[in-house]
Amino acid sequence: MRRNNAHVVSPVAGALEVLDSPSNATDVLSFLPRLEQALAGSSPLMVVPRSGQLRELLLVAVRSAAARPIDDRIALVVPTSGSTGVPRLALLSGSALVASADATHRALGGRGRWLLALPTTHIAGLQVLVRSLRSGLAPAVLDVSEPFTVERFVVAVAGLDASTSEHPHYCAVVPTQLQRLLDDGAGIEALWQLDAVLVGGAAVSPGLLERARDAGVPIVRTYGMTETSGGCVYDGVPIDGVDVAVGDDGRVLIRGPVLFDGYLDGGAAALADGWFVTSDIGRIADRVLSIEGRADNVINTGGVKVSAESVERALLGLPGVRDAVVVGVADPEWGERVVAVVTAASEASALDVDVVPERLRGQVPNEWLPRTVVCVEALPVLASGKPDRVAARRLVADLER
Repeated sequence: MRRNNAHVVSPVAGALEVLDSPSNATDVLSFLPRLEQALAGSSPLMVVPRSGQLRELLLVAVRSAAARPIDDRIALVVPTSGSTGVPRLALLSGSALVASADATHRALGGRGRWLLALPTTHIAGLQVLVRSLRSGLAPAVLDVSEPFTVERFVVAVAGLDASTSEHPHYCAVVPTQLQRLLDDGAGIEALWQLDAVLVGGAAVSPGLLERARDAGVPIVRTYGMTETSGGCVYDGVPIDGVDVAVGDDGRVLIRGPVLFDGYLDGGAAALADGWFVTSDIGRIADRVLSIEGRADNVINTGGVKVSAESVERALLGLPGVRDAVVVGVADPEWGERVVAVVTAASEASALDVDVVPERLRGQVPNEWLPRTVVCVEALPVLASGKPDRVAARRLVADLER
């Protein structure tokens, strides 16, 4: 059944148009001309989910900022996808979005046809559509209103007709999607049809990248965020026009034409002499950027600061562990206690959580070892695909009652 994009609310007359998220091919094709107009300088757009808590949060945020004027250069208002689950609304100009799309095509080897496999409520999905407009080729669409399955992805890739066309074919996925595709022979064969598969939106484990590359999948690991109009560093190397540095405090700094213009609530971009100061901790070696974690994901246990992401990477290297998220849970003795929430690599074999901390010994400092390990069927995730750390803490608290 056809579902038309619906105009939801326009709190600032003539300034911001809020639309239901286009999810299927019909919706996307009707949305593209309006997106093209926004990029060219007409009134800005914001896309919201058709239902759910995130929709309500976004509409409340828009209404609360209704009196604030929006600069004429702004094309899209896009929610951030941070780990707290409370999004901010970033203001992205048409020039920033186009600069990102064009630099992406140059990095990948030329303009091509894209497969949309991500929600258009966040920058990763929206950028697939911006790149499609810049390439002049209509995207193939995987209906993201339905749960992701390998079978539906295979059908969507077949719709690209990759074997009969001369231009490149691209897709962007999150790690969970890539994991499921690599677990299925048909999924791997579908990935082979693409010239580049961008994977980002959340930390990608070295093991998953190795599996993909061993399978011959043309993986490109991306780093970026809403505030940078999407991915701006591919396989550790900045795209054209983007500069990356690391500050004295270890935070990653980004500069270039892809940066946002601030937030809808009036908050300014966190800039230092033109550099956007991220919340990510990284290092640069041989001009290649590596992300080591987030400044706000440090757990303080007994005065020792623990990098949650470092423990997660160690967990993902253990046999029997498929996914992992590490959080700090309030503890009367230690202030915070390190807790790992994991999923088993196979449904057929149970994961002995009691031996996990001992297997980690020597891979991370002893003070970083999880005091509790909880095995669940699936990790809680945000709409963006990133681990939902707030929900993970809540899950642990519920289990310990």
